[in-house]
Amino acid sequence: MPARGDLETRVGAEIDALLVGADEALTAGYPGDQGTRQPVHTVYVPADLFSPALTARWGQRALAMMDDQAPDPEHFAGAMGLPPGLAREVQPLVRAKLTTEPIEDLRLDFEDGYGERDSAAEDADARAAAAALAAAVAQGTAPPFVGLRCKSLEPRTRRRAIRTLDLFIAAALEHGPLPAGLVLTLPKVTSAAQVAAMAHLCTKLEEAHRLKPGRLVFEVQVETPQAVLGADGTATIARCVHAGQGRVAGLHYGTYDYSAALGIAAGYQSIEHPAADHARAVMQVAAAGTGVRLSDGSTNIVPRGDRGQIAAAWRLHARLVRRSLERGFYQGWDMHPGHLPSRYAATYGFFRQDLPTACARLRSYLGGGRGALIEEPATARALAGYVARGAACGAVTPQEIADLVGPDLASLDRPGLDALRAAVQAVPARGDTAAGDTPGPGPEPPVAPRSPGSARSAAAVRAVPARGGTVPSGDTPDPEGPEPPAAPRSPGSARRAAAVRDNVRSPGRSTDHGGERSDGG
Repeated sequence: MPARGDLETRVGAEIDALLVGADEALTAGYPGDQGTRQPVHTVYVPADLFSPALTARWGQRALAMMDDQAPDPEHFAGAMGLPPGLAREVQPLVRAKLTTEPIEDLRLDFEDGYGERDSAAEDADARAAAAALAAAVAQGTAPPFVGLRCKSLEPRTRRRAIRTLDLFIAAALEHGPLPAGLVLTLPKVTSAAQVAAMAHLCTKLEEAHRLKPGRLVFEVQVETPQAVLGADGTATIARCVHAGQGRVAGLHYGTYDYSAALGIAAGYQSIEHPAADHARAVMQVAAAGTGVRLSDGSTNIVPRGDRGQIAAAWRLHARLVRRSLERGFYQGWDMHPGHLPSRYAATYGFFRQDLPTACARLRSYLGGGRGALIEEPATARALAGYVARGAACGAVTPQEIADLVGPDLASLDRPGLDALRAAVQAVPARGDTAAGDTPGPGPEPPVAPRSPGSARSAAAVRAVPARGGTVPSGDTPDPEGPEPPAAPRSPGSARRAAAVRDNVRSPGRSTDHGGERSDGG
């Protein structure tokens, strides 16, 4: 008879052989997040309206609105829906952000926000946009993350998309290397085949322009029903993530194209509609563990009108941003300079409000303490990620974190965060309180603020007449920014990781079209 205990040796190799393919697929397809910074938003502007001064102008306009509508913490709290104490902390941070880095991520848009032009005009605009972006990089006025959205790979616009990308890259290279971490955005995806075709196009562009293999990565815009659910009943977007040969950096939800395609009435199209929640839930599961990052969509409610209308629009936007953050979508689109104050107010409030609790729980976990919570390793990693994201976007400072977590964990810069996550990974899971032990007074779990439902959203929409997507008769489209959707960037494989590492110039990114000409996406 076989000796007792040798089953591991005899059968272990057989199990290894049975699972080698699955192990390799898991490692290749689900490498995890690379730990680099993710912008909190993306701003979309029509490519022909971009100039090196645009980022500063957006910041100046946003600050002017704050000076006029929310000049002190009291008014700021009311306008943004923040508790007074939190508003006093957040307001100076938002002002500083709008002064130093108002836009984190910028997309030069050649799709809906740009519209249909004749071929010669788009050729010229592609070259001019590349030159303007190169000038912004040279002058230090470009946002830390930048990119370009081409037209879709549907038959009618396919050749135009290829031509615009080719001309833009060629013109950009005339002024030096491509901007660090340049990301492309593929709109209106309907199949994994289109994602595979985009990956093939990136390879051909790299070959034609002698770029390093893997230099080009792209985001997939999820704004068609076919991208969420295929005719065979499977989740198309899950196949899209893996069809990009490591080049897919992000999935961006397109609020209005997706809602319209489902037949949702215009007055009820919102990122908090149940249909939007379903689509994002499918995106979230499809991207989990792959390193592909997620971005929510936008609101078309622009803060314009009298003081009450502007405050209502700000509160609505801030609530929607907060709602997305609570659901694990850490990026979104912004389409107007007036969206910047509420974007940063909601984001900074989110990361500051529960910081003491998160740090206390981390300290207890890493110190082996027995608090009121039985912390799982996965929860501790989530706590570390929450603290890290707050530091990366400027909501909290390394010193604040060090004061709360303790000097032994130091500041949460990139090396510090990696060390913290490693420490979290190394600590064994906590078991139940031992017999006879008395649980200590450990920290209470944070209670996430509740977001009102779509009924309140619809009321807010009705209260604010100005629509970003519709230019009232007699109005002139605002050259400072349009209103199309955009996408964030993120790694997910060796190729994605390299592209993202090249992109770390400075903090701050945004995902949206800025201005008052909208693509409805």
